[in-house]
Amino acid sequence: MIAYLDCFSGISGDMLLGALLDAGLPLDDLRAGLARLPLPGYTLDAERVSDHGITGTRALVRLDAATPHEHRRLAAITALLDAAALPARADHTARAIFRRLAEAEARIHGATPEDVTFHEVGAVDSIVDITGVALGLDLLDIDQLYCSALPLTSGRVRSAHGALPVPAPATLELLKGTGAVWRGLEAGIEGELVTPTGAAVLAALAHFERPTLAVHAIGYGFGTRQLPWANCLRLMLGEPPSLGGAHRMRPLPAEDVAGFETDAIAVLESNIDNMTGEALGWLLDRLLAAGALDASYTPLQMKKNRPGVLLTVLARPADAGRLAALILRESATLGVRMRHSERLKAERREETIATPLGPVRVKLKLIAGAVVSLAPAHDDCRALAEQHGLPLEAITARVAAAARAHFGLEEA
Repeated sequence: MIAYLDCFSGISGDMLLGALLDAGLPLDDLRAGLARLPLPGYTLDAERVSDHGITGTRALVRLDAATPHEHRRLAAITALLDAAALPARADHTARAIFRRLAEAEARIHGATPEDVTFHEVGAVDSIVDITGVALGLDLLDIDQLYCSALPLTSGRVRSAHGALPVPAPATLELLKGTGAVWRGLEAGIEGELVTPTGAAVLAALAHFERPTLAVHAIGYGFGTRQLPWANCLRLMLGEPPSLGGAHRMRPLPAEDVAGFETDAIAVLESNIDNMTGEALGWLLDRLLAAGALDASYTPLQMKKNRPGVLLTVLARPADAGRLAALILRESATLGVRMRHSERLKAERREETIATPLGPVRVKLKLIAGAVVSLAPAHDDCRALAEQHGLPLEAITARVAAAARAHFGLEEA
């Protein structure tokens, strides 16, 4: 899924969170994800807002009266994320945003990212905004974020360091070198429209260009300031138009796909016969780190009887061009074949269960909501093997048996 941010009135963490909610992010799912954070003392609400003829959503993080305004370092926020065990993509996104903030603050203050103390961003509401945005992007399956030009204003903003010029130093530092474009506003408009939190999200995730997309959802996320226009962030969600029309299969009969999920993926292929095993391993690691859903090699016998491999990469359609370019840059191949495919798949879920040896994450395969098979997480089994001094295979077998009993599966 592609998202485009029209920042005609700027961007902040709560405005982006409101826009995600307005575009279809379920509030209950967002609350459930945030509840994993060991961060008490707040409630998250959403209210409908109408201003200057535009109706949208304002995300509200309400703090309990007794909640202190804490100043946290990066290590403290990392510890919160460690304890939360968020879904992998959301966890990676949240950490990347906080890391960008720490690096920007470190450059401003002449310190290291680990020594920086977050003042405003270390507060509960800011942590909820950033983590909520990371969860929202994951829940809506947004894998590419694009952004418009940003409004350049002047004035002063209050901070823990006193009055600072607008844009705040952290905001400018974050967006420096990202390709962000600033545009002037009419005279007389002062105050902060692009906050450090909003800038950190953009610096970590956004491309500053207009994408080509077929829009299927729009969200408006409102801020709290009153301006001569509707003070909101506009979010457009869509897919590349190439996935429409002739590229799509006819819908499968409903009775054939009942209980399964369907989606569209991009398949990238290339024949390679002139790279070392070490270089092929490096390429596979790079593709997976860049967002490929899967990547593999199949042995081939190529021209002049040279041994080679067929590289096959499965990717989200929005990532296809970027991953194909990576293959061309970082391998010896001269071309990449690209096609779009429909996919029928079982539901996948991960749960943590208690076993006699300790808690273990279990990967589940479900059909029509029922668990049909499972596999314990290898890293968790390995940690338990080291903890108890037992062979890994024995640990895996005992954990698998406990998991089958937990989910009511018969022995194979």
